[in-house]
Amino acid sequence: MSGHSKWANIKNKKEKTDSQRGKVFTKIGREIAIAVKEGGADPANNSKLRDIISKAKAANMPNDNITRSIKKAAGEGGNVNYEEGTYEGYGPGGMALIVQVVTDNRNRTAAEIRHLFDKYGNGMGNSGCVSWMFDKKGLIVIERTSDIDEDELMMQALDVGAEDFVPQDDCFEIYTAPSDYYAVREALEARGFSFLSAELSMIPSNTVNVTDQETVDKITRLLDMFEDNDDVQEVFHNAILPDDEDE
Repeated sequence: MSGHSKWANIKNKKEKTDSQRGKVFTKIGREIAIAVKEGGADPANNSKLRDIISKAKAANMPNDNITRSIKKAAGEGGNVNYEEGTYEGYGPGGMALIVQVVTDNRNRTAAEIRHLFDKYGNGMGNSGCVSWMFDKKGLIVIERTSDIDEDELMMQALDVGAEDFVPQDDCFEIYTAPSDYYAVREALEARGFSFLSAELSMIPSNTVNVTDQETVDKITRLLDMFEDNDDVQEVFHNAILPDDEDE
């Protein structure tokens, strides 16, 4: 997979969620709670928290909201304990999906995700049923602008530990090993680069081209339903939709 459809999916997701900023901020707040629980409330000593703060700023989350979320997660009053979970299954057209959640009630969330898979997809599977089709990678996306020299950026990215550099029409995609992701991101940030997106991602090793409009509509409906679920943080899939190819 070139990664292009992944970025197209990110752009589509941002367009859909701009009108639902409150829901987006709530989901990011849960990620902050997990990060603080795992590594403490000081971003200087918690690379995962730094990454989520960057994600929050990219989503235009106000600094006050970010600070409140960190303080709430670190304070004694934070009664809610969130945990991360992953569900796998199949969607229309033979697509494979990985759904990552953050929840305060695993039983409720599992039932809701299973219901969405059953109603709009082709069923939820056991752990590992589709994850073997994906590679976990760090993915950093930098906007293509006139002041960025492609060759220079590629050399700098590889110099700080990136595995691969993929130029696209509107952006540059930089891939890293999961263990190198934070170091590469911070090194590029220190060199003055800003990111359209930076995350640990699941990149499909094979893709499914979907051209039938009825199937495209079913896939879009399923992805929308997952996105609307408060517990769902990320959805990764291996379907190439017509809009992805056109982007």
